[in-house]
Amino acid sequence: MTTPDPKSTTPTMVRAPVGATVLEIDWADGHTSVLPNGFMRGYCPCAGCQGHSGEIKFIPGQNSEIASIEEVGAYALQFTWGDGHGSGIYTFRFLRRLGELRAAEGADDAPRPPIPRSVT
Repeated sequence: MTTPDPKSTTPTMVRAPVGATVLEIDWADGHTSVLPNGFMRGYCPCAGCQGHSGEIKFIPGQNSEIASIEEVGAYALQFTWGDGHGSGIYTFRFLRRLGELRAAEGADDAPRPPIPRSVT
């Protein structure tokens, strides 16, 4: 397994305007990830949403309004969603993986495959 380029998981800018339905992240390698809020919420990595299994499964139909975003150390973001849920910690590596998955899937009605916890 190769080690990812640190620039690919180093954000330079995060944009989530109030009322927007997507989060945009510019990465140090020049890539931009566009992540719909519902897509991110569906893949919430917290134990309350996912249990303790080895995979992170997509769980549709949850509140996807971003109420706040907090930086966690120098490695992650923590979102508080409109319904008050806020225990998921989204590492930059995981957010980059979500961006790649979303770009590969394209359509909103595409199947949502599980993601191994090893990428979080």
